[in-house]
Amino acid sequence: MILVTGGTGLVGSHLLYQLALQNESIVAIHRNSSDLNAVKNVFTYYSNDPKLFATIKWIEADIIDISSLTKAFEDITHVYHCAAMISFNASDYKNMRKVNIEGTANIVNLCIENNIKKLCFVSSIAAVGKPLTDNEITEDNEWNVEQNNYGYAITKYGAEIEVWRASQEGVAIVIVNPGLILGPGFWQGGSGKLFTNMYNGFKFYTEGITGFVGVVDIASIMISLMKSNIKNERYILVSENDSFKNVFYAIADGLSKKRPSIKATKILSAIAWRVSWLIQKITGSKSLITKQTAESSNNKYRYSNKKIIEGIGYKFEPLSDTIISTCKFYLKDL
Repeated sequence: MILVTGGTGLVGSHLLYQLALQNESIVAIHRNSSDLNAVKNVFTYYSNDPKLFATIKWIEADIIDISSLTKAFEDITHVYHCAAMISFNASDYKNMRKVNIEGTANIVNLCIENNIKKLCFVSSIAAVGKPLTDNEITEDNEWNVEQNNYGYAITKYGAEIEVWRASQEGVAIVIVNPGLILGPGFWQGGSGKLFTNMYNGFKFYTEGITGFVGVVDIASIMISLMKSNIKNERYILVSENDSFKNVFYAIADGLSKKRPSIKATKILSAIAWRVSWLIQKITGSKSLITKQTAESSNNKYRYSNKKIIEGIGYKFEPLSDTIISTCKFYLKDL
């Protein structure tokens, strides 16, 4: 039986759909505040069969609550750990450590105690070391905390260390490090907010470069890795490296909206996050732009997908197709 954490998120919901298609026995955990209707909505993008969603056994549990989590592990043989807290706000660092590192440690400990056959962990390219040159980033790049000194990156790297501990205790593991994930279903958070903002007339772009990947590709690769004999490996999952400018333009085009026209340079971005920080201090509301997002949007990093392509022979969906289909689902949900 399969256990999925983070099943009410972007990656987890698409993973659950693909697993349900394969008639797998699935247990998914959710917190009492989670919206299962959002997962149901993801299922409707690809199928009109309500029986698929009904095959999932939902258990109320939290990865930082060991007692509830222990019950969820009953009769489990394989685990997909997708749950995480994503934030680039410095004030969330302590909570991210608790969820991303301590929560993953709880998952790892229960995997060891229950002799789980295989664990797949969803990490991030944020946890991959950055190069000193302009070469493509690979899984072999060494982690340097001085180059990755923001909360989310640190906690995802810390979570990976916990997962590697599982491999030393006899649990077969695979780690995936997705780039910026694009896909439908969660329009008010994460990358889904890009589509919402663009639909509402977002005017800014940067010429920073990063790796992008479709959520359907991520779920497909995770399942392939779990069913393979591959173990104790990590893989960067990026379909293409592209600029935020090009991606923003493509999203605007897909939504039939005006393309953003104002280039957010490093200087303009630096001013923006400081103003946003000041507003946060005055009003108490969460900052929309942080120092980290302002800086990262202007960085130019390229990631290699060679290892996963050679490892399982995977062919990624073109980024343009991912954007077009996601735009269609966004318009459908309006």
